[in-house]
Amino acid sequence: MSDRLAQLSDAGVSIWLDDLSRERLDSGNLAGLIRDKHIVGVTTNPTIFANALSKGDAYDKQVRELAARGADVPATVRELTTTDVRNAADLFRDVYNATNGTDGRVSIEVDPGLAKDTAKTVAQAQDLWKTVDRPNVFIKIPATEEGLPAITATLAEGISVNVTLIFSVERYRAVIDAFFAGLEQAKANGHNLAGIESVASFFVSRVDTEVDKRLEKIGTDEAKALRGEAAIANARLAYAAYEELFASDRWAALKAEGANPQRPLWASTGVKDPSYSDTRYVDQLVVANTVNTMPEKTIDAVADHAEIEGDKVTGTGSQAQAVFDQLSAVGIDVADVFVTLETEGVEKFEKSWQELLDTVEGQLGKAKD
Repeated sequence: MSDRLAQLSDAGVSIWLDDLSRERLDSGNLAGLIRDKHIVGVTTNPTIFANALSKGDAYDKQVRELAARGADVPATVRELTTTDVRNAADLFRDVYNATNGTDGRVSIEVDPGLAKDTAKTVAQAQDLWKTVDRPNVFIKIPATEEGLPAITATLAEGISVNVTLIFSVERYRAVIDAFFAGLEQAKANGHNLAGIESVASFFVSRVDTEVDKRLEKIGTDEAKALRGEAAIANARLAYAAYEELFASDRWAALKAEGANPQRPLWASTGVKDPSYSDTRYVDQLVVANTVNTMPEKTIDAVADHAEIEGDKVTGTGSQAQAVFDQLSAVGIDVADVFVTLETEGVEKFEKSWQELLDTVEGQLGKAKD
């Protein structure tokens, strides 16, 4: 069952699970995925935690203990989520050690309500890093305009960062610049650069969802022929930018000081449109030194029938650019697509965060009754 996953791993793609819950930890499910399906990391977000806490009774005991101590809702959410992340990090510690810190990573996100506040984002990133207290945690910071200086400041403190909610290549270039600046400041602050890791989470499927909707509205044959082309082309353009910027003198100087490159991470790789292959955002984005974080449903689909045929990304930049030239020609406002996706991405996580707070408030109320 896992041969295709092994092929993907052998091609240099780190396979991470895009999900975490107390149930996965307690049941041995996550340990089994590490053992049997080449899973070498986990990503979380507010939606994942909201779903986890709203189902079952795995968190009840800890909620009762926190209620007895008089913990308020934010403190309870912090305790519940950081406990899961800490325990998952311990589960991945052997992977972390075996890969010299490259993999075996577990991500936890700052409160999405802080996405427009640089100073508060940095403060919470530092707090989460200290609270989880594991070297293989990633603090997730969204790549909003206000998030960029927060990314730099957090890295400057020697904290490993997963930059999330990246949609456009232009913003991705700014993320890499923020990464370089953070490492330069970390070096000046006396940190060992070899101990700092980072990934840049480039969202994939949502690009097709938004662009396809607009193509259908345009309605011409030329527009409809471009359905399903934007997301993979966008990711391939991002990889071309990665290759360009990590061949720069600026990166060479950091590398000479022991720095690790910020790997591209393909996120949002579950397919939303049932007419598309359910593995397209995996097998069409195979390239070494990247991460693909998938929901378990996609992992199972890849294991069952993905066509892993080696590198599908290197050297595809001009072909990918041609897709975007065509999209512009049929009337797609590409810049507006990315603004819309970032705005919606932050709003969705804010909504999930509020659902998480509401769920915990209800659970605390029951525990006190």
